[in-house]
Amino acid sequence: MAGPKEQQAKGNWKQLKGKIKEAWGVLTDDDLDRYEGKRDQLEGHIQEKTGESREKIRKKLDRMSTRR
Repeated sequence: MAGPKEQQAKGNWKQLKGKIKEAWGVLTDDDLDRYEGKRDQLEGHIQEKTGESREKIRKKLDRMSTRR
């Protein structure tokens, strides 16, 4: 059974995942599930799919993860 912190982390990921899909509509749930907890690899995948710079992606992800 998952503890409260693990449940919170999963909830946070689900919220962030929704924001990421809004920002980069070319990404699928499978794409995001593959890179859960692997931010550097996620940034690289987004860059491959969109052609955006890594820096721009990183900044956008930072803003998303700090907003509630």
